Amino acid sequence: MLIDEQTVLNALRRVIDPDLKIDIVTLGMIKNLVVRDGDVSFTLELTTPACPYNKSIEESARAAVESIPGVRSVEMRVTARVWSAKPLGSTYPDVKNVVAVASGKGGVGKTTVAINLACSLALSGARVGLVDADIYGPTIPKIVKIVEPPRLRPDKKVEPARMMLGIKVMSLGLFVDEGTAVIWRGPLVASAVKQLLTEAQWGELDYLIVDLPPGTGDASLTLAQTMPLTGVVIVTTPQQAASVIAAKALSMFRRLGVTIIGIVENMSYYVCPECGKESSLFGESHTDKMAAELDVEVLGRIPMSPDVSVNHDQGVPIVLAAPSSPAARAFDEAAKKIAAKISVIAHAAGAAKAGAK
Repeated sequence: MLIDEQTVLNALRRVIDPDLKIDIVTLGMIKNLVVRDGDVSFTLELTTPACPYNKSIEESARAAVESIPGVRSVEMRVTARVWSAKPLGSTYPDVKNVVAVASGKGGVGKTTVAINLACSLALSGARVGLVDADIYGPTIPKIVKIVEPPRLRPDKKVEPARMMLGIKVMSLGLFVDEGTAVIWRGPLVASAVKQLLTEAQWGELDYLIVDLPPGTGDASLTLAQTMPLTGVVIVTTPQQAASVIAAKALSMFRRLGVTIIGIVENMSYYVCPECGKESSLFGESHTDKMAAELDVEVLGRIPMSPDVSVNHDQGVPIVLAAPSSPAARAFDEAAKKIAAKISVIAHAAGAAKAGAK
């Protein structure tokens, strides 16, 4: 049987991306296809290195080609190129996706979630930046090890600090003394947030994670008006009060026209280190009810673990300190779901047609 490129492409059209519900050929994920005397080689370009279905897509693509009568060998190279949901134009041409991490109230572990999501995405191979937009209480420099401080460039732009995994970091806490209280009114807060975002030379990033302060104030409004957001992740805890206030934050972003990526429930349960039994320390969770009422997906449930706090005090996020722990696995799963949702948002915005640039 004569095998040509069209025969291979027809076979690969049977492989459907589970998130996008479209075949991988139509999505433009097949590159550099070469067919010669029954030997087939091609590149499978995934939409994000953090997709939870990457392994399934890879196996299905290989199996589809190997099932063609007459195929002697299959050489498949797998790469990934993150799609940009909302290209930022000439001002931020290299930042593909800006993702806000927000909450309605303090104390829900929003910064912990933002840091570990950033690390999980970076571990997958993505290029990641992290902004601490909490002007009154910048904590990211205190709970991660900064391996390279920020520096002023000749063009007056700021080269962001670097933490582990090469993640670029900007925070007011990098520029003021730790014991200095920031006593600013709203306009100064908004100006500081804008400077952290716009005066940094971010370079090429797949994901810029912005850790917002609690509530629905100046920082959130400034972010939404300064940079086109891919979407927002809302962090809450199981209690009813937390869910009610998280719903208010979610509603605010919807009014601003920002896509809601989903909800992460932190401190969902406690896992006994001795027997492995899960216990709901805060009783029945109210997150599912809130999510259903607002038609939003719950992307992850992070267990409560003393190791998270202990390792943060040492400057090491749990996904790096104990990658096999229940909390680290939960963060990793949530990060993969967020990356997959961003690919869906990007496709709806025309990223595939535009070459995902």
